[in-house]
Amino acid sequence: MREHPPVRLDRETWRRFTGAMVELTRSEVGGRVMTLFALLIGLLLAISGLNVFNSYVGRDFMTAIEQRDRSGFTREAVRYLAVFAALTVAAVYLRFTEERLGLVCREWLTRRVLHAYLARRTYYRLHAAGTLPNPDQRIADDVRAFATSTLSLLLMLLNGTVTVLAFSGVLWSISPLLFAAGVVYAAVGSLFTIWLGRPLVWLNYDQADYEAEFRAGLVHLRENAESVALLHREARIESRLRRQLEALIANMRRIIGVNRQVGFFTTGYNYLIPVLPVLIIAPRFISGEIEFGVITQSAMAFSHLLGAFSLIVTQFQSISTYAAVLTRITALPQTTEPAAPPTPGGIEIAEANDRLAYEQLTLRSPGDGRVLIDGLSLAVPIGLRLLVRGGSDAARVALVRATGGIWQAGEGRIVRPDTAHLHLLPERPYLPPGTLREVLVRTGDEQAVATLQVEHTLAGLGLDGIVGRAGGLDVERDWDDILSLDEQQLLSVARALLAAPQFAFLDRLSTALTADQVERVLQILNQRRITYVMVDDTESRLVFYDAVLELAEGGTWQLKRVAPA
Repeated sequence: MREHPPVRLDRETWRRFTGAMVELTRSEVGGRVMTLFALLIGLLLAISGLNVFNSYVGRDFMTAIEQRDRSGFTREAVRYLAVFAALTVAAVYLRFTEERLGLVCREWLTRRVLHAYLARRTYYRLHAAGTLPNPDQRIADDVRAFATSTLSLLLMLLNGTVTVLAFSGVLWSISPLLFAAGVVYAAVGSLFTIWLGRPLVWLNYDQADYEAEFRAGLVHLRENAESVALLHREARIESRLRRQLEALIANMRRIIGVNRQVGFFTTGYNYLIPVLPVLIIAPRFISGEIEFGVITQSAMAFSHLLGAFSLIVTQFQSISTYAAVLTRITALPQTTEPAAPPTPGGIEIAEANDRLAYEQLTLRSPGDGRVLIDGLSLAVPIGLRLLVRGGSDAARVALVRATGGIWQAGEGRIVRPDTAHLHLLPERPYLPPGTLREVLVRTGDEQAVATLQVEHTLAGLGLDGIVGRAGGLDVERDWDDILSLDEQQLLSVARALLAAPQFAFLDRLSTALTADQVERVLQILNQRRITYVMVDDTESRLVFYDAVLELAEGGTWQLKRVAPA
């Protein structure tokens, strides 16, 4: 069994839950939510009223049969059919309205969580820290389950409350003893169900993670199908998938076992419900105190009332699943809240659009605290072309990530332009699925950048044939499948050129590009007056640089000026 975080179904969980509900009602969809919810309440009241009325119709119907009253039988049969028709319409619209409201709530909550997940690079922080397993599954599946289950359970609670209010008077008027027996029976049944089924909360919690991990393994295989086939790694992949499947099945077996124990009790509990009112009321009919139809009415009223009192018994599996979802979903707001302000001695990021500078910047290894770069003080003004080389791979990676604002281990200050004026090109190109225009043009600038400008930029990098291969600028493609690694990197460069930043920070372009291609990129950057910093450890022609930052083992560094050619 896995170790679990504490179940925080406490005041803080309730505060977050109610806060989210208040925010929902005040949001742009709040009017629709309140309208649909009011309609649900109206339909619940209508159904409850019809059920109460139906109990009296049923009583008179059975009494007419017992007294052989043909006209009474016909009259009550017609009323029976009318009530059933009305109940059918109300029940169908209740389900339809519930599903529509659940969809509105899910869309709003998913958008809210998704925005928080992407804001402030929360997705990267969670991935690096490993504090929240399977956040994608929580956003997709848990948010859906939370939205729909919250509404369903709330409606069951409201329906139970209305049913209790509606049928308590009916049952008390028939027999106070029967009413008391129903309350005691439901209370004892609820306690036994909770005692038998309490392990289901964490078993359902684990099952969601096991399902997500197995699905992630299959997605990994699909996304890396070519590499797996070329390297013949099928056996290793199958072994990993088998382990994930075995964990999933073993946990599911435990869930089924607990459900069996709960089922033994709840099934017997439900079978006894129709019998109890007859056992208590039948002697009064036999003695002539009541009509035969009262037995039918008491059975119906007892069934409705006990169903309302017995929500824990009848819906325990849904409740246990919901408790697991609630525990998982309440972890999202905690992990997507803004990070605490940097403590003294941490890395401070300041913005200035006219320069890139490092002030007493010390970068450390996050694992052992080893110094990677010690006290770097360096200014890169507009127009200075800088080459960073030497040192360890860890030092160069740390400098790139610190410049991008995602390296936390260290202290000092980085002054850098904002994202509109500083463009970082990572060593490994990233081209999300989409159209070529979406890949190349910054979001929001699609109309501002002309097609001719895009084509001219691609031609300058030797990529003019890509537009034809892609079928045009506005055709959806998966770029990993149709482009080579160097073409993907050159497309990343083209995106930087079209963004026209003041600074470009280039991380080891030579990994994907040839020396001639790298030099062509630097020539174009020079022509467009884009200041660049190149991190690379290959032999480079210094004619493209004004200064070289030499990193050394142990964190030491040295800045050297390049003599003009």
